[in-house]
Amino acid sequence: MSKIKIFSMGGLDENGKNLYVVEVDNDIFVFDCGLKYASGNLFGIDYIIPEYSYLVKNQNRIKGVFLTHSHYENFGGVSDLVKDIKNIKIYATKFTKYNLLEDGVPEENIVEISAHKKISFGENSVFPISVSHSCPDSVMYVLNTKDGSICYTGDFIIDPTMEGTYGMDLGKIAYVGKQNVLCLLSESVFSEKPGHTSPSHRLTSFFKDTLSHNPDRLIFLVFPTHLYTIQEIFDSAENSHRKIVIMGKKLQNVVNFGLENNYLHIADGLLGDLSNIDDSNSILLISDDRAYPFSAISKIINGYDKFIKLKPNDSVIFAEPRYDSTEKQLVKIENDLAMLGCNVVSIPKEKSILHHASSEDLMLMIRLLQPKYYMPAEGEYRYMVGNANLASSLGIPSENIFLKQNGDVVEIVDGNHVDSFEHINVLDVLIDGKSSDDVGELVIKDREMLSESGIVLVSATISKQDKVLLVGPEITTRGFIYVKDSAEIINGMKEICQGVIERNITPSYVDYNKIKVEIREELSKYLYEETECKPMIIAVVQEV
Repeated sequence: MSKIKIFSMGGLDENGKNLYVVEVDNDIFVFDCGLKYASGNLFGIDYIIPEYSYLVKNQNRIKGVFLTHSHYENFGGVSDLVKDIKNIKIYATKFTKYNLLEDGVPEENIVEISAHKKISFGENSVFPISVSHSCPDSVMYVLNTKDGSICYTGDFIIDPTMEGTYGMDLGKIAYVGKQNVLCLLSESVFSEKPGHTSPSHRLTSFFKDTLSHNPDRLIFLVFPTHLYTIQEIFDSAENSHRKIVIMGKKLQNVVNFGLENNYLHIADGLLGDLSNIDDSNSILLISDDRAYPFSAISKIINGYDKFIKLKPNDSVIFAEPRYDSTEKQLVKIENDLAMLGCNVVSIPKEKSILHHASSEDLMLMIRLLQPKYYMPAEGEYRYMVGNANLASSLGIPSENIFLKQNGDVVEIVDGNHVDSFEHINVLDVLIDGKSSDDVGELVIKDREMLSESGIVLVSATISKQDKVLLVGPEITTRGFIYVKDSAEIINGMKEICQGVIERNITPSYVDYNKIKVEIREELSKYLYEETECKPMIIAVVQEV
């Protein structure tokens, strides 16, 4: 019999940053390792990942990281994880492996797997099962233990029309359900949506309608890993006498890989090249990287793209998901496009680019697997509650449904849940640019202060020999007040700083630290009284 612990280091009560840990006795299995896109109030932060110290501390017990599919919310943190744990093994299907390599993960860390082939680890084993999602080779995982199996669905929808590398093996899922499922972890993002997600995710007819009503040039914004959507664009353009031009090296590489491995299929003569960019009826596909949403279209709008110049009769189609964190940015872009005379086309609300399980999909998965315990995962808390309510409506006792926060541990001993108040300390790591170091809350607070009230720099020079003020104090401001219109305030600031400096100078000693502290304190009080603003104040006092 086993002692099992299940907890999340990211993904609960949030969108993205999915990372779920299952400990079976001394073995640790990690499922997904994603990132979360930063919201606008994080001032320059590109993305957020979990803090990996627990995994680093227990790295010798980790059997591997098992990735369900190639969306950044589920695999985007791997490149940062391998910097902390050099020899960790990452198990991924073919298309996910390709995206890991593109993201800079060393190939020696990656173990390519196939659906429906068991991976053994002593008495335990991991069995991947193919599921339907917007990128090919998506899988869910079944972790087999002596006390039953732990299942993690990842992202999925149930759609019998999706076949091949997008197909879902419901038969194998049903078979697993007959073999004693101890606990099921299932996504929650669309738990409040009634019915099945299918067929609202099928967009070919919408794209065809868009092409027929917009005869001029079309620009599609796509996610490079959403090959299902890209395929639908290809299908809609067939027999349209248009040329599709793939823009950007990254997107071009993904499409080429998809065509070479039969993830994508395109009619002969449909693909164009750079010579077709300015054709009146061409179709351009553009995409962004992970850190800068809408950067490609923003570059085009501002006239910085060396290939694409917007025309008043262009139509721009946002064929990528909308996230709460980027909604304001998206609205601004749509306004800018409208001012340039472009036609903006968005996916209708009744349609869905995101291939997540709605309520009927979730209930069918529960019915097929018949778990003893159920743990809603992936999504904000209200969606997790909706997911829990679905499980309860199917007869799973409320005490067997685990609504947890990141770090809360579910403990199962000898096949039965035991109350545990154990909590793993899980923090967010804020990543800015290419740095893998956590930016930290103090830096964010500084950036917030700079964005709200600007900065005041005070500089002065003191004679090292004579202990007298030689130069200054000089006042420099950025983002606070306009100097030419605020001479009185500037003079007041100079008087305060000069007074502070002179009273802290003695014939034998100058207390530079005290000067800097008093300048910040007295200037802050003075500026708030005069302007009701609190700019960042930096004092630089040197001696020569």
